[in-house]
Amino acid sequence: MLSLELSNDAELQLLQMRHAEEVFSIIESNRDHLRPWLHWVDDARSVEDTKAFVQRCLEEFAAGTGITCSVWRSGEVVGIVGLTSIELLNRSGVIGYWLAEDHQGKGLMTMACHALLDHAFGNLELNRVEILVATDNVKSRAIPERLGFRREGTLRQAEWMNDRYVDLDVYAMLREEWRTQGERGA
Repeated sequence: MLSLELSNDAELQLLQMRHAEEVFSIIESNRDHLRPWLHWVDDARSVEDTKAFVQRCLEEFAAGTGITCSVWRSGEVVGIVGLTSIELLNRSGVIGYWLAEDHQGKGLMTMACHALLDHAFGNLELNRVEILVATDNVKSRAIPERLGFRREGTLRQAEWMNDRYVDLDVYAMLREEWRTQGERGA
């Protein structure tokens, strides 16, 4: 089972069926916080819906097309981070994430993405990782910017977000850039 330590009190664990109730509970208590940026929130109405999501994630993991992890702090699940749309031919993938509101602003998701990038460029030998984020989602955009991703452009009205189309900023990191950052101590 995949497990990546982030700090003394934080880690990533491969999302498992046993996490479904905790994940649903976090979604339920953060629904208003998550809804403006995540179109699926209104479809996550029960533990069964969350179990169906976990099952899809486990199938992607088994197929080698995705890795979805629960983010843990002090022994509790506080969010999700995933490397999805893994394409072995192009050696690429896309990172997505969300975090409970009361755990934001502490660098936790930046650490989680950093660990996932180390895994993506190291163990999986990917060449390119993207993060797509709603242009107006300032907090979420700060993560790829903090990690040294390059903003490559904007996909106009690219995603239906509950009641409107939103623009998505495309950020990308290449393996050689990640390695160079590591050598500089970034």
